[in-house]
Amino acid sequence: MTITFRKTGLAGLAVLGTSALVLTGCASAPEDGGDTDGAIDYLPCIVSDFGGFDDNSFNELSLGGIETATEELGADYIAVESNTDADYLPNIENLVAEGCDLVVTVGFNLSAATSEAALANPDVSFAIIDDFGDADFDGATDSDNIKPILFDTAGAAFLAGYVAASYTTSGVVGTFGGMNFPTVSIFMDGFAQGVDYYNSEKGASVEVLGWDRDAQDGTFIGSFEAGTDARNAAQNLIDQGADVLLPVGGPIYLSAVEAVRDSGESIVMIGVDADLTVTDPDNADLFLTSILKQISVATADVVTAVGEGSFDATPYVGTLENGGIGIAPFHDYESQVDSELAAEIDALIAGIIAGDIEVTSYLAG
Repeated sequence: MTITFRKTGLAGLAVLGTSALVLTGCASAPEDGGDTDGAIDYLPCIVSDFGGFDDNSFNELSLGGIETATEELGADYIAVESNTDADYLPNIENLVAEGCDLVVTVGFNLSAATSEAALANPDVSFAIIDDFGDADFDGATDSDNIKPILFDTAGAAFLAGYVAASYTTSGVVGTFGGMNFPTVSIFMDGFAQGVDYYNSEKGASVEVLGWDRDAQDGTFIGSFEAGTDARNAAQNLIDQGADVLLPVGGPIYLSAVEAVRDSGESIVMIGVDADLTVTDPDNADLFLTSILKQISVATADVVTAVGEGSFDATPYVGTLENGGIGIAPFHDYESQVDSELAAEIDALIAGIIAGDIEVTSYLAG
């Protein structure tokens, strides 16, 4: 576990800049971050999944949200990285003991730990990214001090699937994920729905590898770590002729990057969560577009609301209509996509929002 304290109070910035204290030692208590004069009496905190805060994905985006909110509020925050799932509950409990007013937990893997801590600490506010906070699976959030922050990414993935089907020259596109959880498979299924819609509209026959819509199952490597398994999954798709790849699972995309570069083929990728053309400039040349979740904005909004004395446990669900999801620009590929594609995407967005184009998901039905 890594514990990071950053001082973002305005007075601290004037004197110290941004200070950081990094400690190691699994589940050890956070250390005093130092002088906090000038900061408001509010301490939000955040616990990552084991991908870490430099994953170019949901952990990093969530941290960005808390950084934005605390800078605007003039508050301090504590950020804790989890190295394994055994760290989740101790990390949360340590932050509660430290006096955190709000604990943001990042990812569905932290659901059980978040629910346990929230039930044990009803006076502390919690928010969880990408999960209902329903660890007992009864269809309801486990405690009224948990704010779920969710994203119905099927709509944005649908757009990316349509784009992929328009772009491919081999007629084969592929996807794979970390584990078959709803927040992962929602990308893959939405992507396949977009390809299917393109085929029906254009009389095409683009094939999707790695996801079976009927079985609601596909290619999963069993983890969210870059490495041999992720690379092999990407290579298998490439060997079957896929020239557009959608890896879903934080840093596993980096292994797909390796496979693409080593292949020497003209293969593009679609990023998830963040605009990877921007966040990973070393690999920007590979990304046709990215499926976006506005995690930073949603997290900042919740952190700010609690800091201003307002906590609402009603789940936030990001959609195309409220701007919580979307797809990134084509960037360097702008000149290589069909000239009419941008207008088609705008029409698809309008149709999905109006309900004229159905996109199914576990959040939308």
